Amino acid sequence: MADLAPYQSQIVGVAVESTYNWYWLVDGLMDRGYVAHLVNAAAIPQYDGLKHGDDHTDAMHLAQLMRLGLLPEGYIYPREQRATRDLLRRRFALVRQAVRMMLSIQSSFSRNTAKQLSSNTLRRLPPAQLEVLFPDLATRYGVLIQFKLWLTLQDHIAVLEHWVRKDLAHPDQLRRLQSVPGIGSILGMTILLESGTIERLDSVSDYAWYCRMVESVRLSA
Repeated sequence: MADLAPYQSQIVGVAVESTYNWYWLVDGLMDRGYVAHLVNAAAIPQYDGLKHGDDHTDAMHLAQLMRLGLLPEGYIYPREQRATRDLLRRRFALVRQAVRMMLSIQSSFSRNTAKQLSSNTLRRLPPAQLEVLFPDLATRYGVLIQFKLWLTLQDHIAVLEHWVRKDLAHPDQLRRLQSVPGIGSILGMTILLESGTIERLDSVSDYAWYCRMVESVRLSA
């Protein structure tokens, strides 16, 4: 930031590539009065026939695109709800891990008994019942580890959901979303947090495009 300070009055904007660690840099620039542009790096056309590239040539390329008004930009999500949105994304990762644990337990049960263990039965299963279902000690031990991890994940997922619901900036909007048939609590929070500031989109079609719900067609003669 100190290197930019002498030229701040001349700087029209600062382009920052949307990498995994952009939060601190964009926030710091905006706090100091700079206009930050979050660059959609995947959408940037490269020079044809470019033989050499480094940070300097990349910066020049971004500056040229910005000057021409062709810089593809991403949405700078408001920092006030950014951590809450990311927390809900963590829930998705935890749910996937929990499902893998559950499927592994069900697979072990099928291999050893030639029967099926439904997910609802598994949820109501007391740990002591594993001794009956898995008489082999080694198999039972392996399943018990997974079962305890699965229960722990379920507990943390429930706490995480409660935290996100309590930390929503606009709970009234969540209630309105849940008035739509088929939209429950989790889906409603996901829509609300992933959409961000809805006023930035001018129409329903813009929102559909943002959600990647528009048809992509490429025609060639």
